[in-house]
Amino acid sequence: MSDIKSMTGFGRFEASDESRKVTVEIKSVNHRYLDVNIKMPKKLNFFDSSIRNLLKEYMQRGKVDLFITYEDTSDNNVSVAYHPEIAAEYLKYLNQMSEEFGIENDVRVSTLSRYPEIFTLDDVEIDEEGIWKVLEKAIRGASELFVQTRIKEGENLRNDLISKLDGMLEIVAFIEERSPQIIEEYKAGLVQRIEEMLGDAKMDEARVLQEVTIFADKICVDEELVRLRSHIETVKDTLRAGGSIGRKLDFLAQEMNREANTILSKANDLEVSNKGVELKTEIEKVREQIQNIE
Repeated sequence: MSDIKSMTGFGRFEASDESRKVTVEIKSVNHRYLDVNIKMPKKLNFFDSSIRNLLKEYMQRGKVDLFITYEDTSDNNVSVAYHPEIAAEYLKYLNQMSEEFGIENDVRVSTLSRYPEIFTLDDVEIDEEGIWKVLEKAIRGASELFVQTRIKEGENLRNDLISKLDGMLEIVAFIEERSPQIIEEYKAGLVQRIEEMLGDAKMDEARVLQEVTIFADKICVDEELVRLRSHIETVKDTLRAGGSIGRKLDFLAQEMNREANTILSKANDLEVSNKGVELKTEIEKVREQIQNIE
């Protein structure tokens, strides 16, 4: 028996070295395909493709939100850059203003240094290899915890679904047992009505048999019950086998619902109708839970 995974999961992990600290948080809900939304500092945008490829090792389906926080703990993460060409431009125009308006140019170095873009704070050259080493460790750590929660929830789903499927087999068995009784009851009722109408006259047994046969054919759900039982057993076997089975189970659930609809439409008995409604209700519950299996 292999693991099955719920598409609901959560994982958080923190990794660091002497220069940086990275915290990764992953959470997900069900989705038809793998849809990853990453929220991280712009500084890490370079790693977007690598992050997405890494996540595919741990998940195939689900709407996944990934949150990354990055903290540079080194003391030399920025450097001061001086731009003399910009300072020269400012000074040229200040001297020009002094001449044009006949006023003293009292600019000092401390004053000039405050003008925009003369001094800038630039990030030091990014150590991509060092950042990725810590980032990958954090992502893998969070992903492993994330997968563990998915497997645990998946096991709970498997147990609950098998229990529901066993309950559906009991309903199928009831309808199988009840169907011949319906025909006998119909025959007995038909005979009684004919006898009441004919009195002492002789009954046409061949005609009675013909009417019963037509009725039996009309309400017969043997084929539907065989297919439904087969689908239920296939779902159980698929759940036990495990793996990435969500899409297959969804298809089987649709087939189960189709057979249940036919059974309900042919029902000519209150007990079978009630069981048919109960069957459809249980199939719908199963379909909802299957939507959350990867």
